Amino acid sequence: MNGSYAKQSDGAPVNQHQSSPSNSHSHILDERTDLTRWRLLDERGRQTWHCLQSDEQARSWPQSIADKYFLGLPTDLPRLSKAETPLASVHNALSYFSQLQLPPGNWACEYGGPLFLLPGLVIAWYVTETPVPDHISIEIRRYLFARQHPEDGGWGLHIEGESSVFGTAMNYVVLRLLGASAEDKRLVKARALLHKLGGAVNGPHWAKFWLSVLGCMDWDAVNPVPPELWLLPDWVPIAPWRWWIHMRQVFLPMSYIASKGFRYPLTPLTRQLRKELYTQPYASINFASHRNSIASTDNYHPKTTFLNTVNHFLVRLWNPFLRTSFIRRRAEDWAFNLIQREDENTDYANLGPVNGPMNLLACYIHDGPDSYSVERHRQRMHDFLWMKDEGMLMNGTNGVQTWDTAFLVQAAVEAGVAGDPRYKHMLIKALEFLDDQQIREDCREQEVCYRQRRKGAWAFSTREQGYTVSDCTSEAMKSVILLQHLPGFPKLVSDERIEDAVDTLLTMQNPSGGFASYEPTRGSQYMEYLNAAEVFGRIMIEYDYPECTTAVVTALSLFTARQDPEYRKDEIKDTITKAVSWILKDQRADGSWNGSWGICFTYAGMFALESLASVGRTYSNDDKVRLACQFFLDRQMADGGWGESYKSCSTGVYTPHEKSQVVQTCWVIIALLEAQFPEREPVEKAVNLVMSRQQEDGSWEQEAIEGVFNKSCMISYPNYKFIFPIKALGMFARRFGDPKA
Repeated sequence: MNGSYAKQSDGAPVNQHQSSPSNSHSHILDERTDLTRWRLLDERGRQTWHCLQSDEQARSWPQSIADKYFLGLPTDLPRLSKAETPLASVHNALSYFSQLQLPPGNWACEYGGPLFLLPGLVIAWYVTETPVPDHISIEIRRYLFARQHPEDGGWGLHIEGESSVFGTAMNYVVLRLLGASAEDKRLVKARALLHKLGGAVNGPHWAKFWLSVLGCMDWDAVNPVPPELWLLPDWVPIAPWRWWIHMRQVFLPMSYIASKGFRYPLTPLTRQLRKELYTQPYASINFASHRNSIASTDNYHPKTTFLNTVNHFLVRLWNPFLRTSFIRRRAEDWAFNLIQREDENTDYANLGPVNGPMNLLACYIHDGPDSYSVERHRQRMHDFLWMKDEGMLMNGTNGVQTWDTAFLVQAAVEAGVAGDPRYKHMLIKALEFLDDQQIREDCREQEVCYRQRRKGAWAFSTREQGYTVSDCTSEAMKSVILLQHLPGFPKLVSDERIEDAVDTLLTMQNPSGGFASYEPTRGSQYMEYLNAAEVFGRIMIEYDYPECTTAVVTALSLFTARQDPEYRKDEIKDTITKAVSWILKDQRADGSWNGSWGICFTYAGMFALESLASVGRTYSNDDKVRLACQFFLDRQMADGGWGESYKSCSTGVYTPHEKSQVVQTCWVIIALLEAQFPEREPVEKAVNLVMSRQQEDGSWEQEAIEGVFNKSCMISYPNYKFIFPIKALGMFARRFGDPKA
């Protein structure tokens, strides 16, 4: 990277090639790059943004339509004739969305929403002395200011959430590390809110960890994260291999770094931050007394008495008296060995943007600043960065490439337009991408690093990231089968490779009959008594998810019906039977299913009714399907649409949005059509609403956030506003004809 950290007069790092801020802080903070210089490079699904520095570079690499769209620039796509029928609306949408397909065949998008990701990255950059180019510093600052709460000046856990200590303290630190002045009126306002909430000592565990790494908090304030847990025999009920994959892959480098007690040497800036983040002088704070301090805004999952007792034992007895240097070294060595295996298995892409920066820091500590591992991690951090009209954010993974591409294929097929010559090239490119992204081999010594079988699977994003996901594998396999059975489409994925995907799915069912996400459930729900994250729920183990279970049911049903009715037919039949039983059992008394990855009851209900239809259970023959349809009909809004608030996810109670949402309306349309709901009028009313909001170029405007994880944090799926209207409107036309609106 070009550029490096230097220090302003107040200690804030700026790029050495950046102009001096001597006259005005607002000159820096209101600075923005030329958006016409930005380009998205997609190399077999690996997406990185580049800011071109010269006119010659810009001429030789013109901006694509997709680049302009992502950056909020005029795409110059033509105005289309207003769609008067559902199929005309589908064609208008595909006319637009096909222009956003990237050369490898996938679609890309902002996968933002969480506001706790950039802080880990920027702090890791700072303490590893990683150079940060001007254009990245400028655009991260611009994004965070754009997402600052307009009233109280803070930041929340996600972009639609209320301000919290976690969001406010950590994003305040990011802005200061990237050159913002403490006297900027926006930071003055943020600091006032932070102090009103009690200061950074009231942040959750992850905030205290990163502030201690930075040297702006004492490690005494951080509850223990002992790497010795990795030495426990596998049979121990709380052994980390039993934890949910995201939890254990975050705990792994966190435990190594905490055991090393890494603290970046104080700089003028971090000395100043020690003054700004607290409500009393730093030297007067008894940090040990604040291990369990947390603001009510952040305390979504309060620590249990059991966890507090365990932490007390670790702090008072284990660390000072029982933890020998031999045990510590052995634990650190094994933890770092597992970190290396994670890096090797993903080519340093890592599971996600939380453990990625932590692994960077762990390698910096162990291997040194000039090592290959550190340099490769530095390169890979750019896979998570996303540029948009508001600035630069950090995506929730390295993308949604496989997931969104699979859904678009299904939408085109279900809409009945996959055979249209206008879309054949687009769909063949999508098939080529899915062919390329199937994982062909298992991890080396996968049992040693506790990895699930992955041969034949698809990941959420890319093959390089390399993590099996049950619903991603299911949706990708469905898309491949659907396209390869259409006339005129090549057979790129062999029967053997599709069978590999089936084989992997059959390893993932839980004894309950349900399916989790990355691997079968390995631990007890009682493990949540050890949930130390505080801001998230249901984070310690894998759970049965309606979305994952239903995806596997529809995939295996399609495989048997279209691909090979004889392959492992008894096992597949038994798997589907158990899964359907779980789906029916998981349905609530009011007819709904509680979603875990989208908002919320609306999202899960769509998948549930699709899966039940795949095994012949529809409105005409099943009471539970009729009950589910009634749940939706009772919540249809006056304008014909449906809208559900993200608060449903955190409360577990259906909460209507103040306005109907195009994406959620389409989810319900699809659900009712899959269920073969007999009445046309409520569905047609919803279809007309969706069509009425379509723009002149065939697109739809972005509305409320669509996704969720761990109950409390929302995340964006902006391509859904194309994919699901295409599917819903096309399905309606196939069922009821193509009437004028």
